Amino acid sequence: METLFEYTRGMLPVETSYCPGCTHGIAHRIIMEVLDESGKLGSTIGVAPVGCSILAHQFMNVDMCEAAHGRAPAVATGIRRVHPDATIFTYQGDGDLASIGTAEIIHAAHRGEKFCTFFINNAIYGMTGGQMAPTTLIGQKSTTTSGGRQEAVSGKPIRMSEMISTIDGAVYVERVSLDSPANIRKAKKAVERAFRVQEMKLGFAFVELLSTCPTNWGLNPVDSLKWLKDNMIPYYPLGMIKCPEEVK
Repeated sequence: METLFEYTRGMLPVETSYCPGCTHGIAHRIIMEVLDESGKLGSTIGVAPVGCSILAHQFMNVDMCEAAHGRAPAVATGIRRVHPDATIFTYQGDGDLASIGTAEIIHAAHRGEKFCTFFINNAIYGMTGGQMAPTTLIGQKSTTTSGGRQEAVSGKPIRMSEMISTIDGAVYVERVSLDSPANIRKAKKAVERAFRVQEMKLGFAFVELLSTCPTNWGLNPVDSLKWLKDNMIPYYPLGMIKCPEEVK
């Protein structure tokens, strides 16, 4: 009998600890599926910093290294220096990458580091209690902006993909979303392209994945998907921003 669907070998057979409706698990799976399907599980090293992403090592069936808050790109750079042939990725949230680790991600891109970064943008700090992140939308409420984010006080949300795409060393930049089956399939294709860029040693690869945080948004799982579609995608447009001809 033909197998149509099975548990990927890239994910460990354990129960998730993520909140109901959180799309971290979907991001985990598509990254691990790509590594499994390309035969790279045994040669991959992932780096996860502080935040909800710190739990990735409990679920991803590859070698993992934890990093200080925001410092995953620096750790991945060190790993690349001593493991030139390994497949390396960082898995980071928006509070981590777009705030505490801004310097690290910008300079990793500037150096054209040969690893992939998967950036989970849920427009809020998750694990630390739902505070405003650099990606929090105007008017969006958080534990530190009870009346909603104000542009006059906090400025506009940072579009990290657009910023990184201006750097020469960042050769592949794409923003995808995890709000629907169709967009999840597109997200997996983006992950495949990112790892292909790394395999070809073309430069730094960056994939932003718009994600949900029902708990800190104060929404149920279904409504959080609709909120992402109606509010995040208009401000963070989906699509390929930069890509080498070799991997299109």
